[in-house]
Amino acid sequence: MKFPTPRLNQLLDILRDEALPQEELARRLHVSTRTVRTDVATLNELIADHGAHLIHQRGAGYLLKIYHQERFDALLASRSQESKLPRTSRERVLHLQLMLLSAEQGIKLDDLADTWYLSRAALQGDMTEVRERLAHFGLTIESRARLGMRIQGEETAIRACLTQLLYQELLHNTQLQSLLPTLCPSKTLEVLGNRIHEQLARHRLRLTDEGLQQLTIYCAVLLLRLAAGHELTRFDPEDLTPAMVAVARDISAELPTLTPPGESELACLAIQIQARVIADNPRLNPAMAREGERLVNHLLDYIHQHFPYDLGHDAQLREDLLTHISTMLLRVKYQIGSHNPLAEHIKQHYPLAYEITLAALSAWVKQTPYRLTDHEIGYLVIHIGVGLERHYDIGYERRPHALLLCDGGNATFRVLEASIRREYPQLRLTSLDSVREYEALARLEQDFVISTVRVSEKGVPVVQVAPFPTQYQLEQLGKLVLIDRTRPYLLDKYFSEEHFLILDAPLTQQQLLDRVCTQLEAEERVEPGFRASLFEREAIVSTMLGDGMALPHSLGLLAKRTCVYTVLAPQGIEWGNGEIASLIFVLAISKRDYEEAMGLYDLFIRLMNEKASKSLLACEDFASFKALARTGPH
Repeated sequence: MKFPTPRLNQLLDILRDEALPQEELARRLHVSTRTVRTDVATLNELIADHGAHLIHQRGAGYLLKIYHQERFDALLASRSQESKLPRTSRERVLHLQLMLLSAEQGIKLDDLADTWYLSRAALQGDMTEVRERLAHFGLTIESRARLGMRIQGEETAIRACLTQLLYQELLHNTQLQSLLPTLCPSKTLEVLGNRIHEQLARHRLRLTDEGLQQLTIYCAVLLLRLAAGHELTRFDPEDLTPAMVAVARDISAELPTLTPPGESELACLAIQIQARVIADNPRLNPAMAREGERLVNHLLDYIHQHFPYDLGHDAQLREDLLTHISTMLLRVKYQIGSHNPLAEHIKQHYPLAYEITLAALSAWVKQTPYRLTDHEIGYLVIHIGVGLERHYDIGYERRPHALLLCDGGNATFRVLEASIRREYPQLRLTSLDSVREYEALARLEQDFVISTVRVSEKGVPVVQVAPFPTQYQLEQLGKLVLIDRTRPYLLDKYFSEEHFLILDAPLTQQQLLDRVCTQLEAEERVEPGFRASLFEREAIVSTMLGDGMALPHSLGLLAKRTCVYTVLAPQGIEWGNGEIASLIFVLAISKRDYEEAMGLYDLFIRLMNEKASKSLLACEDFASFKALARTGPH
């Protein structure tokens, strides 16, 4: 039996354990008591012929009464089987990939639609994403009438894709319909892992726990493919070091195979090991070592040429990059997966390093056949981000600026200045020693005034202090010094009403970005290559930040004048990878404002952490948007 809504499944599970009043059921199900009564009536109709009924007892609430245990047990068994079916699009995309990669016969969509209680049209929509994901490995799907769908592609690519899918799903513990445990039983993994670890220890090789688990899954996939008759007959061993082949031979001897693996199988297994070994001096052939050095030099040179940072003299950074890149090149060349547990957070914690690294890599990727994943890029970002922090103050914060008015002479001024700087070293001070000159000023550029005498306010606050300020006076001064002025300053300088748009009709990502670029080009705010670079940046890695917020921008600093184009899209815009953007900030940053504009990333991250998207989307005009963004939701 398939219940019409998941909530009915939840209701039945709750009442199997205990009797509950409708108020408590409403609270747990996040619905009204009226909906609870409706759901109870619907559920009673569905289970009436299956040996159970929901009754209401005064003082206790709703109670599940079972009057035919065998029928009710059969109902639970059918629900258990049905609950393992993929329900969401993400689950179906995963499941379809695994079935296609492991199937020995063609798969028919009509049969799957009947089994999963779906329409053929729904599955065809999922197949679009399935084809896109498989294409990353060079795999295609061939469809033939009456025979169904079959995977087409290299055996190494099929194994790489299977290994990554199995690892990701075991990592997230989302096993469906017992398919994953069937392909990769946990007991098999445990035994294989122990045997592989013993052989690695004998050869004095180290792998991370994650690397060992991935290698173990690859060996399980290897056994699966060999059992199905898919043996590797051709594998180019040009990047192998002889020592790794010996390790692979010893590990393969521990695998429960009926026939010994051939030389191509051993070479492929050796590459899997070599790409995951932890070593201060990675074992590489000369050609791969030279390619690693070229990439390190390219990254550091590109950063120095296109950004105001010189990291070429940082020996520690160069060594760390070379160590990581040496094995990374093997992984990307042979499609060996790497999981970075910090991948989702790196963009938020190292936004500047992320963009710098991505810009440098984009130039390199155009000259190579390699495709870098978010996880691999993330590791490079960490190394470069740490290098930037070591040598540069890369955060931007607008320091408070005060006018210090003191008419007591130079000695008095120096005493007062020293007291204030000692207490608030972040404060910028401009001095003035004449009240007459102060009163003659039409306006002030500073944020506030510190004065030893009473003077009039000129649009900014005035704090009166003694030449030797009291603790109370310093505390009053601190209330002005410690105000966050960076956020209002950035909003005032880079956001404007002419670059603010509320979408009242759905648009695609390309339509929106084209519309914004057309306006910026007409205003002569951006260089001619800005539009192409914007789309190129988006194609490399999504610019989604989180909480429905996207930050599209060009790879280089291609703006003549810096601005932020704000777009509110209440209906949402498909931003790739199943993500929906509702708050879009298109960044056009010039070289002149680069350092200061980096504070924009901090502003967007703070808005995201404040969960401000929903509140900002409700704004009806630019004035209300700016006011809310200035203070954040309350």
